[in-house]
Amino acid sequence: MKALFLPLMLLLAATPGMAANLTGNWVAAQPLADGTARRTYFNLEQDGSHISGTIRTNQFYYTITESTGSPADFTIIGTEQDGKTTRHVTYKGKLVGDELQVSTRRRPNAPLIEMVAHRAPTGEGAMPARLALPPLHDVPYNGLAKTPPMGWNSWNKFASKVDDASVRQMADAMATNGMKDAGYVYVNIDDTWQGERDAQGNIHPNKKFPDMKALADYVHSKGLKLGIYSSPGPNTCAGYEGSYGHEDRDARTYAAWGIDYLKYDWCGARNIYKAEDMQAVYQKMGDALQAAGRPIVYSLCQYGLDDVWKWGPKVGGNLWRTTGDIRDSWASMSKIGFSQSDLAPWAGPGHWNDPDMLEVGNGGMTDTEYKTHMSLWSMLAAPLLAGNDLRHIEPSIMAILANRDVIAIDQDPAGHEAQCLWHSGEQEIWVRPLSDGSHAVALFNRAADSAKITAKWADLGFRSAPQHARDLWLHQDITLDGPEYSSVVPGHGVMMLRVYR
Repeated sequence: MKALFLPLMLLLAATPGMAANLTGNWVAAQPLADGTARRTYFNLEQDGSHISGTIRTNQFYYTITESTGSPADFTIIGTEQDGKTTRHVTYKGKLVGDELQVSTRRRPNAPLIEMVAHRAPTGEGAMPARLALPPLHDVPYNGLAKTPPMGWNSWNKFASKVDDASVRQMADAMATNGMKDAGYVYVNIDDTWQGERDAQGNIHPNKKFPDMKALADYVHSKGLKLGIYSSPGPNTCAGYEGSYGHEDRDARTYAAWGIDYLKYDWCGARNIYKAEDMQAVYQKMGDALQAAGRPIVYSLCQYGLDDVWKWGPKVGGNLWRTTGDIRDSWASMSKIGFSQSDLAPWAGPGHWNDPDMLEVGNGGMTDTEYKTHMSLWSMLAAPLLAGNDLRHIEPSIMAILANRDVIAIDQDPAGHEAQCLWHSGEQEIWVRPLSDGSHAVALFNRAADSAKITAKWADLGFRSAPQHARDLWLHQDITLDGPEYSSVVPGHGVMMLRVYR
């Protein structure tokens, strides 16, 4: 009887649709050059030809909403709803023995990504349980960022390719090419620096950053400051280790390394917490930074959700993102920059609205458009964080980034943010009061063609006509005469004045 039973089981196992079953927890680990691995988790349940379950990859957590095929050839579509944004991901695959072979594309025209998943213990890769949040209270102001922070950030140009060598080279360039002298001091490492946590829960950098303390010492030796990046979620935007449940430990680690600036990105927390939890979530890290024993600028990055400008200072924030991510294009920059006027009441010394980093010099806009970018950010009292390659910078781009007259507007100690006080069609005039009684006046032409723009002083709130001004891009003084001033402004361009009464 035993002799008949075993061959029968082998026959059944070989029968298509009988033994092959996708039900279970699967993990695909793709090794990366930095010594970490990008893991994708498939928690699947097969019921006949129907496949349900979840997919977790990077900071995304999808619910399977469609499926077709069989274990030998299947397609699953995952859907994630994040507020107003709906995302979809499609995986095609097949079960071959004990391996789940799957492929996907991050974008329709992107290269095919192929991976092999193996069965994992039940629960591995599941979204962590929601941790209890502290009662709300006001975190004391840390005394930092009395003017908008100025420096450089790695993401716009380098993204995941940032490493120790490139950060040192940026510090070298900033210290010698005139940017430090113009006020740029922070050298900020964005996402992808993180490695694994040790048995005690301490975060360690990955292979790209062999010694973060030594790197901080090097940057400090140049008279500059070092910044770093994390997330209140279990993962960062790029899928690296976040600070979830380790806020106090991470803050102490940053302080021990000599970190001077923390960008704290919401990405990985949105699958655990709701928008109304943000204040308490960011307060946790604000408290941790206060207790760490080192002055660290606290940058909140959560894209302007939940009216962050109303509570950012209460959690210890020195600046907070007011928008989604900027791109190196006129459409992106102008949409973001010209939408900020209503937020002016919330800016001031130590606490700044942040419309995201500068794209000046990355090649997607003209020099005229980059001048508008720099002018608008300075009128907005925005942080000035360059995002280009400082090692290879054209003189025309350096002239934009290091324009002392324009930077003086951004860094004005009164900390007032400009507002749009006049517009007609695609022409706008923004005005910013300054600490010495003068005003910054920017004539913006958002149209593609040149246009004449007239500033009527009475319409802009001036009780009397100003006597003279300085053109901040031509570096020339101008004598003003009469109740108005007109100038032809190039398409997508700006005329920026400092007006004295």
